[in-house]
Amino acid sequence: MASTDTTPSPVLEKTTAADVGAGLDALDAVVTQRTPLTTVLRQKALPPLVAVALVLGVWQLAFSLELTDEYKLPSPGMVWAALADLWAQGTLFSIIWTSLWRGLSGFVAAVIIGTPIGLLVAQVKPVRAAIGPILSGLQSLPSVAWVPAAVIWLGVNSSTMYAVILLGAVPSVANGLVAGIDQVPPLLLRSGRTMGATGLARARHVLLPGALPGYLAGLKQGWAFSWRSLMAAELIAASPDLGVGLGRFLENQREFNDMSGVLLGIILILIVGVAIDLLFFSPLERRVLRNRGLLVSNR
Repeated sequence: MASTDTTPSPVLEKTTAADVGAGLDALDAVVTQRTPLTTVLRQKALPPLVAVALVLGVWQLAFSLELTDEYKLPSPGMVWAALADLWAQGTLFSIIWTSLWRGLSGFVAAVIIGTPIGLLVAQVKPVRAAIGPILSGLQSLPSVAWVPAAVIWLGVNSSTMYAVILLGAVPSVANGLVAGIDQVPPLLLRSGRTMGATGLARARHVLLPGALPGYLAGLKQGWAFSWRSLMAAELIAASPDLGVGLGRFLENQREFNDMSGVLLGIILILIVGVAIDLLFFSPLERRVLRNRGLLVSNR
């Protein structure tokens, strides 16, 4: 007859609840090690440098083969000479700072305005039904479309620049926050309600932290819209009171038929946009993901 002995084995008897908890903690623990500097440089810096070198090589080859007229496609050396001229004139940093200050200050204003709008749209159903589609439509509207109207409304001055930035960036910030709040787990919302979080306290301690990943994506898109809107406004609106920013510099070089200056303006606009993302948004995004356990390894 088969044995029906159900006596626990000695190994199982020695397993305690504390051991089980320790094992679960070990499974949940994420071990992160600092990546060596050489590895970071190889993985992060080398690929874009190789890509830039490849683009420059193809560009120089096209110039050397005379695929088109020189005034249409100058060499990289000619663009570098245009950059050296700006440096010698002492106007390089002034041109960059004029646009950078407008873009950053306009973006901060867009965040201040767009955040409460996003909270209101996400939490009040009638407001969402009324304003939600408008925000989505404004987000898809090209920023350059606002420039003629802003010039007529406000004149050719700094107010026009900031108006165009706000009209381009506020919908992106608000929509990003709405999307983030929609993804907050219902259990977290119920927990906050149970603990008495209402009104501003609920927004500060429950909604904004819970919606942070989506909100951050909206901020990144809002900055992109701020920068593009500003460049569109500077390209079209010209006045001595506005100074010379990157967009106006680009248009001036186009009027002078100076392709080296045009390409330099495009490159400077690109560099500023990429630098803001690499220096601010990318580290912030990694920190948010790491704090939420969504970033296992350093990247």
